[in-house]
Amino acid sequence: MSENLTLDGLAVALRALRLLAVDFGRLPSPDVHVSPVFPDRLELSFHRGLPDFEVWREALGISPDTVVYREQSGGRTRVLKASVDFAGAAMELTGYSDVCVPEPVGGAA
Repeated sequence: MSENLTLDGLAVALRALRLLAVDFGRLPSPDVHVSPVFPDRLELSFHRGLPDFEVWREALGISPDTVVYREQSGGRTRVLKASVDFAGAAMELTGYSDVCVPEPVGGAA
């Protein structure tokens, strides 16, 4: 990583973001992250459940078989991760959702 990275150094990720806005502007809005630490990476995250993640995964042609599932926060949050190269950028999609815990039935509390 160069300590003197300029905005131009983020051009690959920003170009990919611009193309996403043009080609997929009808899709749900993600949180977007671009960083000089990884200047060729574009991260899209979805915190309102997994349907938005799935819409983007399908639109980008990412196979469901490549999606990684894990849990965090002591098993209270599901996390889906997928990666794809898009317009020269390494793009990462991350979706978050609460894990549904069934309520106790009957007299158990």
